[in-house]
Formats: sequence, C-alpha cells, structure tokens
Amino acid sequence: MTITVEDRPQALLELLWLREAHGLDAAGEGLPPMLVDPPASAEDPVDDATRESWSAAWSRIWSEVVAHTAAELDQTAFDGALAQEASPAEREILLRRLIGSTWSDEFGAEAFDDDSYRDWQRRGVEAHAANMSTALMDNPEHRDVSALADAWRRGLTKVVTIPCRGPHARQVGSHALLVTDEVRADSAMYRAALDSFASRP
Repeated sequence: MTITVEDRPQALLELLWLREAHGLDAAGEGLPPMLVDPPASAEDPVDDATRESWSAAWSRIWSEVVAHTAAELDQTAFDGALAQEASPAEREILLRRLIGSTWSDEFGAEAFDDDSYRDWQRRGVEAHAANMSTALMDNPEHRDVSALADAWRRGLTKVVTIPCRGPHARQVGSHALLVTDEVRADSAMYRAALDSFASRP
C-alpha cells in the first residue's frame, strides 16, 4: 500500500492566503473554511475593481489547483522534462504539465511580494515543523491504518491537507481526499473522512 500525503501544498496555500489577506468574496460549493492562523491584511491592498475580479476568479482557480494537486504524478511528463534530448520549448511544456495551474498564471506573482505573505508562510512552516510526529505510532496514517487501507482498496492514493478550520473533508476525483489538518489530527474525524471515500469509475 502506497499513500502520498501532501501536507504543504504550496499553490493551495497561496490561494488561501490571497483570499483572506485581500478579503476576497469567493463563492461556490465545497470551498474550504477560513484559515486556522489568519494572515494580516496585505500591506499593498488592491483596488475594488481588482478585488472584484480576483473574487470572481478565485473559486475557479481553486478548483483547478485542487484537481492538479490531487492528481497522481504524471511520470511521462516528469521523465520527459529530465530527458537530455528535450528542447527548451518541450521542457517548458512538460514542466507546465507537472506544475499545473497557479494564481500567478493568470494574475502574476506580484501579490506574493508582501510582508503579510512572508510572515504567514514563516509561521506556517514553523507550525508544520513543530507538529511533525517523530514517532511512527503517532503518525495519523499509522494510527488509522485500518481505515486507510480500506480507503486504499477503494482507490485512495493521496491525502491533501490544508490549514483551515473545522471538519472539512471532500473527495477529489477518483484517488484523493482533501482534508483540514484538524481532521487528519483527530482519529475519529480522520477515520470518518477515510470511510467516506468512495470508488469511482
């Protein structure tokens, strides 16, 4: 049994910061709850028209990034990007397939050049390091291995976690489960989320 746990999904973290630091009014079904550790407001706030444009695009980009983060590694693209015979143009196309959609593709990366983002990222890395389990027995996947194995038999290969509040969990595609850190940390909630994972054709 092989399960990948993506517990610092960078492209998703960027979107979560943007939503709160810029006060975006994103709407849609299945969106994640607010962050456990909210960032300070962006030091360089955008104007109302930009905020409205960003709010309208946020849910769509979130869905695209979640789908890519949840997907299994495209081994063909990975191998091709490393191949010596690949041209720079071919390598660029393959790398884009590997990276997937990001906020920066559509709106640029300027928003992340902000002290609010850097401070929030630093706190997140520190909290992640502090919560890393050193004992195998304390690892959520080891702790709840029976429920995990059952979900794996139904097709689960990846768990993606986000640092948001509450018991948010949803299946993404045929092979992934998106959960909050809170769900993964709590055995009863994690088992319930794993039990909810269903086989899909």
